[in-house]
Amino acid sequence: MTDLLIFGYGNPSRGDDALGPLMLQHLEALKKRHAWDCIELLGDYQLQVEHALDLVDRRLVLFIDASVSCAAPYCFERLQEKRDESYTSHAMSPAAVLYTYRQLYHCASPPAYLLSVLGERFELGEALSPSASAHMQQALRLAGSVCDQAQLGRGSAYCARLTQTPDYA
Repeated sequence: MTDLLIFGYGNPSRGDDALGPLMLQHLEALKKRHAWDCIELLGDYQLQVEHALDLVDRRLVLFIDASVSCAAPYCFERLQEKRDESYTSHAMSPAAVLYTYRQLYHCASPPAYLLSVLGERFELGEALSPSASAHMQQALRLAGSVCDQAQLGRGSAYCARLTQTPDYA
């Protein structure tokens, strides 16, 4: 069982949509430096129904994605299983992936959170914007804290506290 799965997704060719994959690259370097052996990193362009299989035997899941509408620099929220319009599409929401897990395994999905990082440029061929880069650095501090706590076996409790604290940023 892996204590923490971090799933970063987005398109590296679409400007700030690269925030999820870029954060995974930074977290990979931190994982090696800090010896976070209970953490697995996974990335893709978008969430799909098959990603429900990646949630098996996880104690905690953190999804990371770029957002066009969250508050700066990022938002951190607990996810609930939900069948939404993305349920049958090629690009699913994290809540729909959790719902699919419940449908497949007939039990609750692992506790899951979404770290949405504010971006502003999403056009094909764009580079990461300076503001998104700054937001990513702040979000990396939060993700690093989650990893530290997961390594100590306190990841779920830590994430739950973060969502109850209005000034976690």
